[in-house]
Amino acid sequence: MEAFDDVRPAPERMDLLVPPVAAALGAWPGPGTADQVLHVDTAPEVADTAVLVEHYGPWLLEQSANCVVVAARRGGVSSLAACVVLGHTRVDVNGTVRRHLGARKASFASMDTALEATGMEYGGITPIGLPADWPLLIDAAVVASPYVLIGSGSRRGKLIAPGAALAGLPGATVLEGLAVAG
Repeated sequence: MEAFDDVRPAPERMDLLVPPVAAALGAWPGPGTADQVLHVDTAPEVADTAVLVEHYGPWLLEQSANCVVVAARRGGVSSLAACVVLGHTRVDVNGTVRRHLGARKASFASMDTALEATGMEYGGITPIGLPADWPLLIDAAVVASPYVLIGSGSRRGKLIAPGAALAGLPGATVLEGLAVAG
């Protein structure tokens, strides 16, 4: 990721990470995995994928992954889950997500709900540091990527992580067809 000026191992940047992300990196499953995660110090105004790609170049879209929070409902009971797909695709909420979660209805969680439940900032939600009891659905293409650029939990900065390492996060399930063309 030579396009970025300030890239360092994420464990060296705990002061720039929101508490749930810092805690998750400190307790990452698997030896040495947290050391493979890098932190890129970027300006908050380039946090959104489209702006980041415009600022750094279109090549970045293929390496970016987005994490979104979904709300699933069945029989009056609501639950939250997170989905991770490559930046040039979108989450199949009404198909794959709804069926996998056994929900009658699934939709993107409101911004307020997502932020309160994750302890992260809008535009920076990341799969690293989500509540451990949440389902974390990851598209197979993300896991197949040598590395992905994801949120850092805040609008300032991004994380670069091996795609396969995300499959080892708490609650993770790798799914074919989670992403559809954007």
